[in-house]
Amino acid sequence: MSKYVKELVTRDIKRELDGVEDAVLVSYVGMDAITTNELRGELDAKNIRMLVVKNSLARRATEGSSLANAFEGTQGQVAVCWGATDFVSLVKELVRLDKDSSKYAKFTAAGGVMDGEKLDADRLKEVSKWPNREEQISMLSGQILGPGSQLSAALLGPGKKLNSQIKKIAEGDE
Repeated sequence: MSKYVKELVTRDIKRELDGVEDAVLVSYVGMDAITTNELRGELDAKNIRMLVVKNSLARRATEGSSLANAFEGTQGQVAVCWGATDFVSLVKELVRLDKDSSKYAKFTAAGGVMDGEKLDADRLKEVSKWPNREEQISMLSGQILGPGSQLSAALLGPGKKLNSQIKKIAEGDE
């Protein structure tokens, strides 16, 4: 590949990854075209983008960005995945696909970068166990609404008790 072509490809990779701060590197070497196309369709349905890159060109394109750490020490051809609703959802989906060896046997989640910190495959598995954005919002809303419901029960409890006693007295007079 000539130097001019390398510069063009590097520029295109840089443009494609512009604004991406967190990503996961995956390897799918050895998968046939049909399986790769199915994988891309499955990822696209979950709003996950996948870009196949050559490591040396990706290193040049991400130089000075938060993604630069992801390509340290990688070899061969990899794919960069980003998107989904949040990073944890992205990692959960890619780790799930990695475990599903029956359908995508050659697919492996190799590493990534989160907030500028390089992640290895083991760390990705740990991150996949974290709650995603929707789960965090539901936990937070439960914590916010919990004290209010306890206060409501505390205020309404004596009134209900008094009401039931008055009702028993009224029924006893009949």
